[in-house]
Amino acid sequence: MIIAIGVAFAVGFIGWVYVALLKPPPPKLCGSPNGPPLTSPRVKLSDGRHLAYKELGVRKEEARYKIVISHGIYSCKDMDLPISQELMEEIKLYIVIYDRAGHCESNPYPSRSVKTEAFDIQELADKLELGTKFYVMGCSVGAYAVWSCLKYIPHRLLGASLVVPTVNFWWPSFPSDLSQRCFAKYPQSYRRLFRIAYYTPWLMYWWMTQKWFPNLDNEDMLSNSDLGITKRLMERQDKCNIVQQGEHECIHRDLLCNFGKWEFDPMELSNPFLDNKGSFHMWQGSDDRIVPIELNRFIVQKLPWIQYHEISDAGHFLVHDAKNLEAIIRALLIL
Repeated sequence: MIIAIGVAFAVGFIGWVYVALLKPPPPKLCGSPNGPPLTSPRVKLSDGRHLAYKELGVRKEEARYKIVISHGIYSCKDMDLPISQELMEEIKLYIVIYDRAGHCESNPYPSRSVKTEAFDIQELADKLELGTKFYVMGCSVGAYAVWSCLKYIPHRLLGASLVVPTVNFWWPSFPSDLSQRCFAKYPQSYRRLFRIAYYTPWLMYWWMTQKWFPNLDNEDMLSNSDLGITKRLMERQDKCNIVQQGEHECIHRDLLCNFGKWEFDPMELSNPFLDNKGSFHMWQGSDDRIVPIELNRFIVQKLPWIQYHEISDAGHFLVHDAKNLEAIIRALLIL
């Protein structure tokens, strides 16, 4: 009897811990009763989810070039993209930026992974009738969507660009000493978070909501150029509340996708752009303190078909500089 009571108590306690500390609250779906309103166009995917998107440039029917952009963490389809309408009309460029699952007005997706991102992009492109091939660009954490496209839908790509792409320290091709040396440069709070995402992903909600230890708040991670850009970005009014459906399905899953266990090693990919039929670019700021530049330099050594661009004195937010963004787009489109 005593053993049975003890087992029941233990099971009950574990259940309480799971519900109270480990299980995230249900998301507040856009368009649902008491949920955030729907204000943006969306496409309906084959599994019933919706992806919200924003279009820039010329009409897609008139476009010569079409780019799908995956935003960074704590961002959305309304990300600051300092490109003029005049330039887009000059080169006949159409851009679509989409909210990744759980962000802003796109439905959450508990099964979201690096792999699923490629098929979300493919289905978005098909629903918008962008044609059999298109360009992709991923910024910061949004780069995992581009790696996913290179792995799972390379036949749909005309070109790809990674802008200050974050890495995963556990990709097998990284030499352990190099990876560990770069890992050690991060503040302890970052290192804890990365380890949780990789080794104990079920703890992510608790870790991101606990109050005992700091998480990602560290201004020392921003360069001088980043601080200047951050001030400008904070002065503008975003049209969308990025985490309005819940931080877990938005920010936490981004971290789990990028820093968790991947289904493939990007450094084992083959060049999808043979015979000069497209190109793959990586852009890195020399003063980027968020992404370890040594690891991205190693990636381009392993994959020499990546065209590497390192911008002097630029930080992690280089895409928000108009001159840099124009260079990124012209290189991608081979203009």
